[in-house]
Amino acid sequence: MSTVVAEIEAKIRNLSLEDRAELIRALIADLDGPADADVERAWLEEAQRRHREVAGGKVQAVPGEQVFANLRSRLKR
Repeated sequence: MSTVVAEIEAKIRNLSLEDRAELIRALIADLDGPADADVERAWLEEAQRRHREVAGGKVQAVPGEQVFANLRSRLKR
């Protein structure tokens, strides 16, 4: 790690938790680049489809606690 990066890191560690979180979000967004409009549209369509299935009784929603319990069980195997 370069000296400059080490100095920046030391300064960042002195920031409040909220400021560090905001900085991290900004840096990640910068690395991710601009949002892809097609991906955003596809996710919106998927969310709407899933909502219609739940609202129409086609699928049954699973409580979050049960989902996480199932995941923890599967990860222990």
